[in-house]
Amino acid sequence: MELHILLLFMIFAAIIAIEVKDLLSSVVAMGTVGFALCVAFLILKAPDLAITQLVVEILCLIILIRATINKDLPLVIEGRWIFNTVSTLVFIAAFLFFGYQALKELPAFGEPLMHVVKKYLEEGTTSTGAVNLVTAVILDFRAYDTLGEATVLFASVIGIMAVLRSPGRKKIEEKEK
Repeated sequence: MELHILLLFMIFAAIIAIEVKDLLSSVVAMGTVGFALCVAFLILKAPDLAITQLVVEILCLIILIRATINKDLPLVIEGRWIFNTVSTLVFIAAFLFFGYQALKELPAFGEPLMHVVKKYLEEGTTSTGAVNLVTAVILDFRAYDTLGEATVLFASVIGIMAVLRSPGRKKIEEKEK
């Protein structure tokens, strides 16, 4: 039930992002969709995907807000700040509500739900030869998943560095003047 409400919320926020007239409100609405996707991953018991989505979403929001903030200032001056503030607070409240609902459903610490987790706990160190069980799971059992997540994070960092970099180098003649 919570997942259905969350999916409807994501569709509603995506429609708002498409239909809104100013760029900054559109970026905020799209960020809301991404953060709601993080909560959906938590509801679906995939915290690793939720963490990856959260990191990527924060980095994308930083880039998009930096790109649109200078182009969208007239709407802040015209008096739409009340609407923007209220809609932002509504989105934050909805996100916190769904986040609380998702976190409430997580099992107690140390109680594995799935059979795979029990196998990891029972046979992890003996079958991999690793001393640390977390290392055995991340590098042996789920190596491709970890590689994919590292690739996504690396690509995000490269993207931010490309956007936030300073303009190109000056020519040698310009440095000497």
